[in-house]
Amino acid sequence: MSENIIYCYSGAGHCLSMAKSIATALGDTDIVMMRRFPVLTDARSAKRVGFVFSCMAGGLPGDVEDYVKAIQIAPDAYRFAVEQYAGYLGCGMRKIDEIVRLDYWTGISNHSTAIWLMPHQLTLPPTTPKMAQHRIDCKVNEVVQAVLAGKRSEKRPPKELAFELMSKALGKTHEKRAAKFQANDKCISCGTCVKVCPRENIQLADGRPVFGTNCMGCLGCVQFCPQHAIDIGRVTANRERFPDPKINVAELTEPLIHID
Repeated sequence: MSENIIYCYSGAGHCLSMAKSIATALGDTDIVMMRRFPVLTDARSAKRVGFVFSCMAGGLPGDVEDYVKAIQIAPDAYRFAVEQYAGYLGCGMRKIDEIVRLDYWTGISNHSTAIWLMPHQLTLPPTTPKMAQHRIDCKVNEVVQAVLAGKRSEKRPPKELAFELMSKALGKTHEKRAAKFQANDKCISCGTCVKVCPRENIQLADGRPVFGTNCMGCLGCVQFCPQHAIDIGRVTANRERFPDPKINVAELTEPLIHID
């Protein structure tokens, strides 16, 4: 087993890109993906165990909370977490902390991935994909230095009833939003959307994507479609996509990535 393990959930690739940057600085690191049940849950031999994930519907993506509960960590291991969120931290970081008791945690806003919510130009502060990527890159350096130094956060992640209530309310909107997914005439039947969906919620029928209702709202299909052919109703039709330029679909769907 590697000296370090990072458990990662990534929808548009940004969290995986950050996990890879942290892993490169640490060396000898396994990045275990949590898009499905992790292939490695016994982390008791690891010196450091990290979690890099995105905020979805104000909470943790999909079944990540259950996945984290299945992970075994040595009592003396250093535990850290980084969350990317659109507007606010939500309750996901607190839930992970309650399960594994984090030594260090931090978050970074990444508005540009939430294109179903609002155009980039209306986010606060206003941003562009290029600006958001620069902010993420700067944050990676900060996290790397903190983890290498064994930094410990002075406070636990916030626990607010409003976060819990908003997460429950927003979580119920996924099925309604899923019903609005559609492929336009630019679709070339490449199957990228099928490959990138963590819930196997998309199938090709006569060369056209068919969307089910088992959607977790990661927007991987929207972000990674090479033709920008997938939209959520008319809301995203003219909005710029923002998949991480450093990550490809094959990498995103790997269950485990090792970095020396």
